[in-house]
Amino acid sequence: MNPTESFAELPVAPKPPLRRFHQARWDEPIIFELSAPGRRGLAVPEPGAPRVELPDSVGRAQPPKLPEMSQLHVLRHYLRLSQENLGVDLNIDVGQGTCTMKYSPKVNDRFAAAIAELHPLQHEDTVQGVLEIYWRLERMLAEISGMARVSLQPGSGSAAIYANIAMIRAYHAARGEAGRDQVITTMFSHPSNAACAKTAGYEVITLMPDADGLPDIEALRAAVGPRTAALMITNPEDTGIFNPRIQEFVDLVHEAGGLACYDQANANGILGITRARDAGFDLCHFNLHKTFSTPHACGGPAAGACGVSEDLAPFLPGPVVAFDGESYRLETPPASIGKVRPFLGVTPNIVRAYAWIMALGAKGLRQVAETAVLNNNYLMHKILQIPGASAPWDRRRVEQVRYSWQELSEQTGVHSEEIGVRAADFGVHYWTSHHPYVVPEPFTLEPTESYSKEDLDEYALILAHVADEARRDPEFVKGAPYNQSVHKIDMTSLDDPKEWAPTWRAYVRKHLS
Repeated sequence: MNPTESFAELPVAPKPPLRRFHQARWDEPIIFELSAPGRRGLAVPEPGAPRVELPDSVGRAQPPKLPEMSQLHVLRHYLRLSQENLGVDLNIDVGQGTCTMKYSPKVNDRFAAAIAELHPLQHEDTVQGVLEIYWRLERMLAEISGMARVSLQPGSGSAAIYANIAMIRAYHAARGEAGRDQVITTMFSHPSNAACAKTAGYEVITLMPDADGLPDIEALRAAVGPRTAALMITNPEDTGIFNPRIQEFVDLVHEAGGLACYDQANANGILGITRARDAGFDLCHFNLHKTFSTPHACGGPAAGACGVSEDLAPFLPGPVVAFDGESYRLETPPASIGKVRPFLGVTPNIVRAYAWIMALGAKGLRQVAETAVLNNNYLMHKILQIPGASAPWDRRRVEQVRYSWQELSEQTGVHSEEIGVRAADFGVHYWTSHHPYVVPEPFTLEPTESYSKEDLDEYALILAHVADEARRDPEFVKGAPYNQSVHKIDMTSLDDPKEWAPTWRAYVRKHLS
């Protein structure tokens, strides 16, 4: 069935006008340039506690070179910078593709702030409430995934993937099978799976899609063997296609003696519908900053969660929270791979995820998935009406779609990246895809459950407008952006490490000295 047929009878609403947008542009210096000796925003009182003599080895020879500014100037600086950004609370942010950008209820920020005065090294007896949240959230995620135990220690999705790889390695070593040195993944699984496996020293085998857009099961049959440590797979993959034969994949790996690890960062369309353990997986992970609505926070801190079967539970990162019926305590699993981040995890985001799940309940989680799938397929119906846009592989999608502008690009010479930049002139944007571009001229949209029909109509209208501009005046689209705080960027410097300056002091040294 054509994926758009089910929407063919929907009433056609009048097209809304394109929203006028022009982003603020401040000629704002770096905060170190605003610094002036002697300025300060806070008078720090002398400590009331007795001074502690520290060894010279832990002291600084010179004070840290921090910017010196008044409170007013700090406030102005960051407010100006905020006006030069787009973000999930400001625009229709369905274009981040696999990142699952959704609304984060602001009341959850208040819950997270309530623990701000706690210290991670407090005695367990003084933080029973926080430990209870960890314990309850672990069990919620265990139920959602079907797994036996969960660790909330990882600080991100990639950290959770690496923790899973470390547990896979420890599991095989404990069984005297350390020679299993290959990890199998797929082209449209998240690249962090391959990257973490490679970082851990494994040889990575990548399965390419077959004619239906699914990982090639015959290629898997050829790849598995006595060297197979694990299959690490995202399902649905970053194309939005769910693999209906996923249990066959797991069974093939198990028959070869390997483990099966489910990347559930794309879980927004399957909550309450399918579970990792039910398909036979041994490990899985969630991104709490995606599926469970804790903020992405400009790249961090995020929060990950590892779920494992009973056989893998002894290898979990430690400590985990235990409950004896009266109080909550920290314990380290007997064969633990050790800590994967300081302390327990990113506690504010653990609190946010817990509050989000508690507010929704089991029925609400399933409604999240159903609404996300509906939104995605409605948006696909709108996008596929735009001349020049397509969705490779004629299959229904779950929570996202990797589209292609190949036809439009061949006719106009305008590339997907350029269309995305021009869309930013209307206050939205999109992500293309991971490299290499297996889907030509890609763009990846994931509307989640947060956005209304009107939001999706507006987003599709913007892309249709930009595609029409590309046909009428390709050079105009290539010259974008016009309404942004930042205009054309010289991309050549991105490929020259000599030009890179990850800090302000490196920039001064390389480019201003």
